[in-house]
Amino acid sequence: MKKKYDEAYASNFIKGLTRLTGISENKLKKYAAENNLFNVLEHPNIIEPNKQQLEKIHVLNEFISTYKLLKLQEKENKIVLNASTVAGEYFVSLLGGIKDKEKFMAAFLDSGNNIIETRTLSEGSIGEAVVYPRMVLKAALDCDCKSIILAHNHPGGSLNPSIQDRDITEKLVSIFAPLQISVIDHIIVANINYYSMAEKGNIPLPSPKSISYDAVPLSDGKTVREETMGYNADTLDKDDLEMDSMYFFEQDSEEEEEWEI
Repeated sequence: MKKKYDEAYASNFIKGLTRLTGISENKLKKYAAENNLFNVLEHPNIIEPNKQQLEKIHVLNEFISTYKLLKLQEKENKIVLNASTVAGEYFVSLLGGIKDKEKFMAAFLDSGNNIIETRTLSEGSIGEAVVYPRMVLKAALDCDCKSIILAHNHPGGSLNPSIQDRDITEKLVSIFAPLQISVIDHIIVANINYYSMAEKGNIPLPSPKSISYDAVPLSDGKTVREETMGYNADTLDKDDLEMDSMYFFEQDSEEEEEWEI
């Protein structure tokens, strides 16, 4: 080729153009041997495409231009969760107004703590939420993330993490550690306030013993009773539960702080 293109990339580029436009690979290779390869997109008539091929090139160019524009806008509007104050306020905006159910969410972050995606992973009743670690794992792998911030709300108004809150955090920390994905915080939201488990030193170290997909006891379906400090529910025996790991979130008393990543 006249231009010093990387041979492997140039070959992939030509094959991609062939698939997307219908122009033969041999024709594209012959042109690229003596000319600027990008002319095929920037000045498509030089390769004498037929009407259908030309239309496909125009669509491809429009797609590339739109992608570049949106990518620039995304860069300007990226949300960076690099401190508990930012993460807390972010999840308060998403969860603080929910009073009728518990909702479990996760923000999946890249290496710069930019949000790749924030996803709702579970919605429950006013006193409980069921979380399936397999779903969290799949979502994280889909995003190819480097770290995760967990979050859920306590509709009753308490902020302290319950035993179950700590349990699911430990399970997920241990599940993701071998994949070099860090669970850097678990935010609990109540009204306009939040609690950061990382700031309080409650994010556990990974433990091989905590890597488990066995079912964990949940509510037995009795009516959830409102008590002074929040909502509680009875549990089932382990043998009564099936399928994936599931965890129940309860509510206790209040606290809030902030952390730095």
